[in-house]
Amino acid sequence: MNKLALVERSHLVAFILISLVQTTSLTCSYAQDRSPNAVAAINNDLGGTVKSAKGPEAGVWVIAETTDTPTRYTKIVVTDDQGRFLIPDLPRGNYQVWVRGYGLVDSPKVQASPGATLDLTAVPAPTPAAAAQYYPPIYWFSLLRVPPKDAFPIDQIKSQGEWLNTIKSGACQSCHALGTPGTRTISKRLGTFRTSADAWTARLEAGSASAFMLRDITHLGVEEALKLFGQWTDNVAAGELPFAAPERPSGIARNVVVTEWEWGDPTTYLHDEIATDRWNPSVNAKGKIYGSAEDSTDYMPVLDPSTNTDSEVKIPVRDPKTPNVTARPHGFSPAWGPNVIWNSQTITHNPMMDEKGRVWMTSQIRPPENPDWCKAGSSHKSAQAFPIKVSNRNIAMYDPSADKFTLLSTCFPTHHLAFSRDHGTLFFSAGVVGPAVLGWLDVKKFEQTGDEVQSQGWTPFVVDTSGDGKRGEYVEPDQPVQPGKDKRIAVNEYAVAVSPADGSVWGSVIGYPGAIVRTVLGSNPEETALSEVYEPPLPGYGPRGGDVDADGVYWAALSSGHVGRFDRRKCRVLNGPTATGRHCPEGWTLYQLPGPQMRGVQDPGSAEATYYVWVDWFNTFGLGKNVPIVMGNLNSSLFAIVDGNIVNFTVPYPMGFFPKNVDGRVDDPNTGWKGSALWSTYGTRAMFHLEGGTANRPRAVKLQLRPDPLAH
Repeated sequence: MNKLALVERSHLVAFILISLVQTTSLTCSYAQDRSPNAVAAINNDLGGTVKSAKGPEAGVWVIAETTDTPTRYTKIVVTDDQGRFLIPDLPRGNYQVWVRGYGLVDSPKVQASPGATLDLTAVPAPTPAAAAQYYPPIYWFSLLRVPPKDAFPIDQIKSQGEWLNTIKSGACQSCHALGTPGTRTISKRLGTFRTSADAWTARLEAGSASAFMLRDITHLGVEEALKLFGQWTDNVAAGELPFAAPERPSGIARNVVVTEWEWGDPTTYLHDEIATDRWNPSVNAKGKIYGSAEDSTDYMPVLDPSTNTDSEVKIPVRDPKTPNVTARPHGFSPAWGPNVIWNSQTITHNPMMDEKGRVWMTSQIRPPENPDWCKAGSSHKSAQAFPIKVSNRNIAMYDPSADKFTLLSTCFPTHHLAFSRDHGTLFFSAGVVGPAVLGWLDVKKFEQTGDEVQSQGWTPFVVDTSGDGKRGEYVEPDQPVQPGKDKRIAVNEYAVAVSPADGSVWGSVIGYPGAIVRTVLGSNPEETALSEVYEPPLPGYGPRGGDVDADGVYWAALSSGHVGRFDRRKCRVLNGPTATGRHCPEGWTLYQLPGPQMRGVQDPGSAEATYYVWVDWFNTFGLGKNVPIVMGNLNSSLFAIVDGNIVNFTVPYPMGFFPKNVDGRVDDPNTGWKGSALWSTYGTRAMFHLEGGTANRPRAVKLQLRPDPLAH
């Protein structure tokens, strides 16, 4: 060996010794004799290779995280088929970098700064149990034993599908994923119990959501459900492992770049975020992201991704007597002890942004009792047609440029909201329960007059069972269809969306089998609005959220483990006496979602409990216009349906990504893939059930799709 080589080798040894002092273990090296396939990092990138004793590790994640930014910042990429990676565009700072992947355990974290080229060593899982700790929740949830079909009816539950729908959409997993570390185990802090069913009773009494959890268990057959949940956690504690394993990302799923920022507090949960206008994704380009914290706090989390800073804005109420969630029953929490962690009057549920960059939210501003002008005897046109006594949420609008809130009282309850194409009308769903109306605000009238009373309206859902093409006298929901009359249906929409094709308003109806509803207002909505209702055919059931694509096709998230595509153009019947929900099975196409089916369930589907669908009208993600993006709540991912195929984009850290929805924003159309992204957030109510426990804060999530896994 020549002197130059000896000097280089001594320098390398010295570097390794210094690094060993600084870190507990070293799994990367800035080697002089780098593999010819290594990716050289430039400027603010991190690049390199991932190998194990088996060779290059393809389809694993490389995670870089820093706390040198004002709020914790994380970036995640996937290795290519040669184990190479490139993490682009990192802010200045010192990063902890490690490898995560299916079949592995996390590699020791190493320190690096942007510009470094790293050779990382993956660590194979020593046992199947160690490997399974990194599986998404669906693989653990699918171990839950489900009552067989012949066991029904159980109490008031008529079928296995209805039972599953309650867990997956109507109750438990609409708020958090079962199968996360905090749900598949019983904390010893709860105490000692005679049976595991008793332990589950105590778990359901814990925390600020106890009233909801105790209510929902009654919809499952209390005794049987507690026994099954207890068996599930007992078996996991005894070492039972998932019977299926996830596949590593492949194909275009390896091109994703995931960026995360912490925002909110450890006790905050984020129902949704908003980044831009649904009808123009260039609105608020490079601007702040706004969150809705629902029951957890009145402070709206705000993220500035340009400066990596988070802040908050307090949402006001109009009436100081507005109820607070602190009045709800509260039990001892194994995570938070006796402390009440939620404190909110506004219970802000869902935000949307208008063409001016203002944020409109469904928010409680007063006690639920409606003013007299909403009720019977009022001169208000909508109240005369259909009076309403109470509403749980109203409207709050935040103008960031003026740092000012405008509060509007509504007779109808508000849950989700959607603008018409011209932003002249803002439509509202009522949510899971309510008076069975579609509400709206004439935004332009309100801006011109400031009159919240005359600027709002609502209508019941009336189906054209007479078949004459117009709304006339109707029978009530509990009455049979009568010749020559229409029929009112008692449904409350959960999601709401406006069709780009014809301006019709669509919504989803939670339940079993559930339904979707299409409404056309007509020239005088209180008298002319007509609706159509469509139930998904088995094996599909249980709509939650949904969206309309540019062709007027509705995409519904189904709790059966499917996404339903409904094309009204295929229907042979649109109105008349048979048009009461089950009249157009030919309009439906079901796409089965990834992941295992529940153990013991024979029907087609998946254990997945998808929450919402959002359609990418403008190709903001890069997969093409009109691509549905589906929330993979139990797969810790987003699914994209491309040419009939489902692509799974996983967010692997912290384990348990639970998206309630996404939106897509274009920051700069001239910079290619870097100029646009999907935005979402960890939407679980219980971040403390995830990896990291009570130290977790919610995270805003940005997903970008580059042309290949190594694109700068």
